[in-house]
Amino acid sequence: MASQTLDALGLKCPQPILKVATLAPQLNPGDILEVKADCESFPKDIKTWAERTGKTLLFCNTDAEGKHSAQIQF
Repeated sequence: MASQTLDALGLKCPQPILKVATLAPQLNPGDILEVKADCESFPKDIKTWAERTGKTLLFCNTDAEGKHSAQIQF
């Protein structure tokens, strides 16, 4: 099981989700992807993407500065 981080800070919708989708085929079952983003719609978008692709969204948190951090298990 591997862990990777994707920095999508500064990217606007739909770019963070497109970056996740592009990276997804390189990940193996059980791998964890941590995504950092500041796009306003990211929490909703990543939840929808995880549901549609059958991946597990472990969490999606937002800090006081509006930056989001999410972990997805593949």
